Amino acid sequence: PALSVPALIDQGLVASAHAPDRPAVSAALSRALSGQPAEVQFSPRSALDRRVILIVAPFHDRAASRPRLIAQAFDGTAQFARELGLETARVEAEAQSAGKTRFLANMSHELRTPLNAVLGFADIMRQRLFGPMPDRYAGYADAIHQAGGHLLDLINDVLDLSKIEAERYQLAVAEFDARDAVSAAVALVRLQADDKGVDLAAVLSAEPLKVRADARALKQMALNLLSNAVKFTPAGGSVTLTLDADGPDLELAVSDTGVGIAPEDLKRLGRPFEQAGGADQKAQGTGLGLSLVRSLTELHGGRMTIDSTLGEGAAVMIRLPVMVVGGEQPEATPRRILAET
Repeated sequence: PALSVPALIDQGLVASAHAPDRPAVSAALSRALSGQPAEVQFSPRSALDRRVILIVAPFHDRAASRPRLIAQAFDGTAQFARELGLETARVEAEAQSAGKTRFLANMSHELRTPLNAVLGFADIMRQRLFGPMPDRYAGYADAIHQAGGHLLDLINDVLDLSKIEAERYQLAVAEFDARDAVSAAVALVRLQADDKGVDLAAVLSAEPLKVRADARALKQMALNLLSNAVKFTPAGGSVTLTLDADGPDLELAVSDTGVGIAPEDLKRLGRPFEQAGGADQKAQGTGLGLSLVRSLTELHGGRMTIDSTLGEGAAVMIRLPVMVVGGEQPEATPRRILAET
């Protein structure tokens, strides 16, 4: 046995335990003597590869002149082995996840350099800076530039998500008027909305919205939400952005009259590469936009909510506790973002 009765009688309980485990055994006995039950796990000195689980509790005996204890000992070797196996598997899984994240971050960075060159040369051809070209080749240049731009957006989203998962994404917190960052996002999407025949409206606060946050992240959140809304709203529909303060929170909402989201899809949205709708709708994106918005929102200590009715449209709202109230400048609290799989 891992712990024999003769050894206990001869050596005593504490001395029968492996030396590093004796303080824990002594602490459990002291706790039981004070009137509280205790549980401790230790290795016997005579069998260091085994584990013993000891449960000790006070035993009330009025006839006894001093406090007495009652104890139960179990062989916990199998349980310890299972726990050790689970801990090993957890460490390996975290190491693999960290390796995947580092790989994505490095590859995304390496891909952006040649892709920017492709976009630059395609833009030169589109503008015919070195003379005219046949219309067919001009169309090819437009297609290259459009496809390259889409790929660059995807790479940037992957890079940002990998940085967040690796806890390497640093918020550049500063004080600014939130209306400026959001207005810039609206301007970038307006051409896309006009080309598709979607009415884009922005309802911003008449008063300055002084916030302490990451301006680039706020612009990226608004841009992703607007792009998604325009993408899934048919011609003749509308997309509306509202931006205002609600106490210490900045409230940004984007609503549309598009295809909407089914109830079973709502639970999945916001995770990397998760998309809603049929194959034709999924082909229009990558499923990274909302995931990035959710991650950036949580990095600011905020939250994102989605409300939708299938066939009637959707509304996404983010609330960020970043308003500068009464001269105070609340710091955004970075939070760890766990990958959801």
